[in-house]
Amino acid sequence: MAEASDVNVGGGCEEKGPEGSSPESVPPDMTISRVKLLDTTVDTFLQKLVAAGSYQRFTDCYKRFYQLQPEVTRRIYDKLVTQLQTSIQEEVSDIKAEGNLEAVLNALDTIVEEGRGRKEPAWRPSGIPDKDLCSVTVPCLLRQRDALQRRLQRQEAENRQLADAVLAGRRQVQELQLQGQARWQAWQALHKGRKELVAVLKEPE
Repeated sequence: MAEASDVNVGGGCEEKGPEGSSPESVPPDMTISRVKLLDTTVDTFLQKLVAAGSYQRFTDCYKRFYQLQPEVTRRIYDKLVTQLQTSIQEEVSDIKAEGNLEAVLNALDTIVEEGRGRKEPAWRPSGIPDKDLCSVTVPCLLRQRDALQRRLQRQEAENRQLADAVLAGRRQVQELQLQGQARWQAWQALHKGRKELVAVLKEPE
């Protein structure tokens, strides 16, 4: 069992290393910790996420606003990307803290290292692999389910707040548009009245 885990960490056939290199390029006596792999995976995900949501795509979605306020659009995009990265990093940190992942992964690395070179079968509490596996994995999966449900509730609450903020912003934009139209009409009326007054003053007595 320990040997199988060790093979998956250090020399999978098709998996890529954290820097995009194949596992064969890593020296056999050098094992990458699972905590390092997790952090590298999160960093890679954030990089690909930001690359997928490029500024060009953002401006394509809000083309009219970008044409009116390009600098404001850029600031909004930068703030959105920064907050998105911070939010994901905080979520990952919460997951690591709730599941005590660093200690668990480091302990798993230690078990794998201690199991190197062992040829005798790994010990099982009951001797039935399926039963022993379920006794370990089911409680872990239940804890993960509870953690996911808590995060889902928090995310739903945040989504409701964001939806309310978007609606309030739309109402504000509509109000500003109405105010702009009213000022334009008032200016048109003032301009028309000025023309009429000039015409009256120019008429011969």
